[in-house]
Amino acid sequence: MDASLQARAPAQWFGQPRGLVVLFLTETWEKFSFYGMKALLIYYMIRHLNFQQADASTIYGAYTAGVYLTPIFGGYIADRWLGRRRAILIGGSLMALGHFVLAFETAFFPALVLIALGNGLFLPNLPSQVGDLYGEKDPRRGGAYNVYYAGVNLGGMLAPLVCGTLGELYGWHVGFGAAGVGMCVGLAVYLLGSRHLPQDRQRPAEAASTQPTARGGRSFVPLLLVALAVVVFRSAYEQSGNTLAVWVEAGVDRSFWGITLPMTWVQSLNSLFVLLLTPFVIGSWRRAAERGRELSSLAKMATGAAGVALSYLALSLLVLGHGGTPVNMLWVVAFFVLYTLGELYILPVGLGLFARLAPRGMGATVIAAWFLASFGGNFLAGLVGRGWEPLGPAGFFAALAAIAGVSAAALFALRPLLKRVESRSTSGA
Repeated sequence: MDASLQARAPAQWFGQPRGLVVLFLTETWEKFSFYGMKALLIYYMIRHLNFQQADASTIYGAYTAGVYLTPIFGGYIADRWLGRRRAILIGGSLMALGHFVLAFETAFFPALVLIALGNGLFLPNLPSQVGDLYGEKDPRRGGAYNVYYAGVNLGGMLAPLVCGTLGELYGWHVGFGAAGVGMCVGLAVYLLGSRHLPQDRQRPAEAASTQPTARGGRSFVPLLLVALAVVVFRSAYEQSGNTLAVWVEAGVDRSFWGITLPMTWVQSLNSLFVLLLTPFVIGSWRRAAERGRELSSLAKMATGAAGVALSYLALSLLVLGHGGTPVNMLWVVAFFVLYTLGELYILPVGLGLFARLAPRGMGATVIAAWFLASFGGNFLAGLVGRGWEPLGPAGFFAALAAIAGVSAAALFALRPLLKRVESRSTSGA
């Protein structure tokens, strides 16, 4: 850790470096923007633009895939030329513009392109700053990614409640506009708090170090295999805003005390439970570590994929049991509890794993490689979504359970290979 970071280390909020709070709030507002638009997207295409469900699901998958493809280039551009701060500011501005352009129906596809391009610069560069806030042996470093992930989900929880409600009650474009405003707020937070963040660039001598490059070469193949397993997992996981949202509209009884909840509100449940369950998950990991029984990163990820598989299997059986009648909303809440527990064991853990094994000076690029798995998974999810009508809800959810189960088995099988890489990384070999 360089001298400037050591000088700032004593300044803390809530027991963490102030920079983590800045990144947390920036990410909260960015995800408010992203998920606010995403909560409306499938309904907007089907109800307003009159797309068929299969076509809307494919477009949804292609867009969300594109959002995770562009970070590959954005991370490289930031590491080589722009620097992380300028990349974040340019990317956030493009995303805000894209949300406002959605107000024009004829510019629907150009608006999606703008958001995807802006996200490419923004997405890999914000989380790549988290690890730089801590020393190599700081015990808070591992849990920092779960704290950061809570910021992701705070925005994800608020977005459907605000943007979704505005879109359903006052028009789709009002909801999209609110998402754009959220992105502008996130940029303001980042600018105002930038003095608490780590230095943008390393010294050339550090970046040219050959030892991290060798480590990175040894890490490449195992991380690639992990990423491929995550691609399979995400093709099932990413149905929550796609086909699951389509099912919620007609297949769930959303009435409470005579009031029918907006369909977009259901998409807040996942993020709500991330916020509620994260402290318990981190606490259980800490207690296990104190007893010397903490699971490895890949064992946690395999457990998470298996949990998501189990949640979809339970949903399939639930739909079969109800026949053609709508499912009570409380069962959907129970589904999201199990689904979210699985998510907490795989996605933030995977992000931290990739960040930890990144060669020095290539943090944003390696984080972008993690998001490449998200690209593949989201694109595949769009294609998988085309099976919604042919299979029907019960059959489709059972297929998703099988897909997530295959991913869990693959991650579990990769444990010995990655264990050797992590051992070399710890020893500095």
